[in-house]
Amino acid sequence: MKTLLRRAPGAFEQGFASIRRELDVPTSFSPDVLAEAEGAQPAMGNRIDARHLRFVAVDPAGATDLDQAFAAERRGRGFRLFYAIADVGTYLVPGGAIDLEARKRGTTLYSPDLRTPLHPQVLSEDRASLLPGSDRPSLMWTIDLDEDGTAVDARLERATVRIAEAISYVEGQRRADLDPEGTTPMGLLRTIGRLRERREVERGGVSLNLPAQEVIGSDGNYALAYDHSLPIEGWNAQISLLTGMVAGAAMGDAKVGILRTLPATSNQDLRQLRRQARCLGVDWPDDQPYAEMIRTIEPDTPARNAFLLQAARSFRGAGYLAFNGELPDEHEHGAIASIYGHVTAPLRRLVDRFANEILLSIYADEAPPSWAVEALEELPSHMGRARSRESALERQIIDYTEAMILEPSIGEAFRGFVVDLDERRGSARVQIAEPAIVTDVTAEGRSLAEEVTMVLRAADPVGRTIAFDIVDDV
Repeated sequence: MKTLLRRAPGAFEQGFASIRRELDVPTSFSPDVLAEAEGAQPAMGNRIDARHLRFVAVDPAGATDLDQAFAAERRGRGFRLFYAIADVGTYLVPGGAIDLEARKRGTTLYSPDLRTPLHPQVLSEDRASLLPGSDRPSLMWTIDLDEDGTAVDARLERATVRIAEAISYVEGQRRADLDPEGTTPMGLLRTIGRLRERREVERGGVSLNLPAQEVIGSDGNYALAYDHSLPIEGWNAQISLLTGMVAGAAMGDAKVGILRTLPATSNQDLRQLRRQARCLGVDWPDDQPYAEMIRTIEPDTPARNAFLLQAARSFRGAGYLAFNGELPDEHEHGAIASIYGHVTAPLRRLVDRFANEILLSIYADEAPPSWAVEALEELPSHMGRARSRESALERQIIDYTEAMILEPSIGEAFRGFVVDLDERRGSARVQIAEPAIVTDVTAEGRSLAEEVTMVLRAADPVGRTIAFDIVDDV
């Protein structure tokens, strides 16, 4: 159940706007950026014509900044996957006003009441977006898979596409469920996605099914909820991961590009996770690999939820690695268990555009454009700052909404479960089911997955803080 709270008109939005000001989140584009965007025209020549392919974009309901669209067909015992990526780069002039502003922003930022785009909306939500019904410039991946879902060949080229449909995850899931044999686009997405999930387990990749807090609402009413992904979201993510892995390998072979990296979970962390699994009663046979076991864990009990949170903490140190020459050591993404590059979201993420331009040259057997190579050195810093601001915005929006929702309930009791412990500080992280709140409390001598009763002592929307006390009796 979601908790919606009605406040004075604009009350929530005022708080969201205050957070954006503090974090220096842009609220508009300068006149020169807007003018360049209005006059930008795509280079439609020298593209292959792929308008005969039935591409379907699968995104959250209401999305208009559509980065990817999917099409596939069976070829013998295997598959041919077509993945159209928005070609925003064809509208931009390197070093121009839009390009320089995008380098400052780094990513599209999302607030409950506002989307702060990386590029002007005339591009990101209109001309460059893979909206259905009209010809669109795209970067089209063609990836051949064998019967096991392993990539055996790939290429990237500029193409003209016409998206047949843009559907929500809910509708996509409904269609996939009606086609277990994989004869329709969503049935094929299901088939390929499941094959790729199996390959992920084999190579030691890790996917965590850990629900996160999100703020939802409309017309001034906002709620906190835990997101729960549909299976199709995982299958769709597998197509993006596959493309990123193919892209990363191509850049590695060519000795130029930029990768997304993450240190692998250490043996020490794995030993600690096994100890926590035993303490929490989570079944983990001695001979079962971590990547295989973790996929079976659903956050359907306090113990399992606590274990998944411990697993998430083992992934630390994500970053970007740019190179122009020999591929450096430690270049893989530990959770994916592969070399990997970000290339499938250029409307919403800066780094993808540069990686894609380099990849186009690699597959055309040409030298990469100098402007893209020259930008490699500074891209990790741009993306690091952008990710930091994105994380801060998400956290402060959640903190503010928690305080707003709880403020009328000071003195009331709430039931929750301990999902994390910090013994050094004597604190615990407690997850409350309703409303969907996660909070830190002083808690000596508590244990993971323990059910506790807490009384709300304070809720301050201005300071974006809440405070609970654990009590033995209410």
